[in-house]
Amino acid sequence: VQLQASGGGLVQAGGSLRLSCAASGRTFSMYDQGWFRQAPGREREFVSVIRWSTGSTYYADSVKGRFTISRDNAKNTVYLQMNSLKPEDTAVYYCAAKARQYSTEYDYWGQGTLVTVSS
Repeated sequence: VQLQASGGGLVQAGGSLRLSCAASGRTFSMYDQGWFRQAPGREREFVSVIRWSTGSTYYADSVKGRFTISRDNAKNTVYLQMNSLKPEDTAVYYCAAKARQYSTEYDYWGQGTLVTVSS
């Protein structure tokens, strides 16, 4: 499975961006799909996940109410709509997917897309 993240860029505080994560290859072997981010000098952190089986979504407290994760199964693509962006959202955003349904670990990772929010 290959994951290709895109949609990052430079935006002013309060603005919006939509990230995309297109999957290719053995996509039938993917389960939950999520987004993570890593800011300069900080560890990578969880942002959001969409469950493979139910479509349920979960968010980090820091983005809840501002970010929305969704998927288009026909296009094998997961999206992260980011609204009301803040400078602290600046980070490289990575999409990821699990290879095992009940695993806590993500096995497939995209290359990352940079989001920069100016104040």
